[in-house]
Amino acid sequence: MELQEKVMVADTLAGINGELLRYAEMIPQSENKELKQTLRQLRNACEQSQEEIYQIARDKGYYVPASKATKEEVAHVKQLFTQGTL
Repeated sequence: MELQEKVMVADTLAGINGELLRYAEMIPQSENKELKQTLRQLRNACEQSQEEIYQIARDKGYYVPASKATKEEVAHVKQLFTQGTL
């Protein structure tokens, strides 16, 4: 049963992440301010759902986040962006 639940949680997160990508594409392309605002509200609700499902996955041990970047790693990435390397 746990494996099925884990797969369902992973599938749900993947679906939500796909929705977030679509909102990210649609919002800047819309010229209608009301539509743009509605899309932002929908995106925000979607982000909230993603955060809630993510927290469930962490609490149940279905997802273990990567270790935090060191200060040196963060500085290196910042340097790459400021130099225009990326």
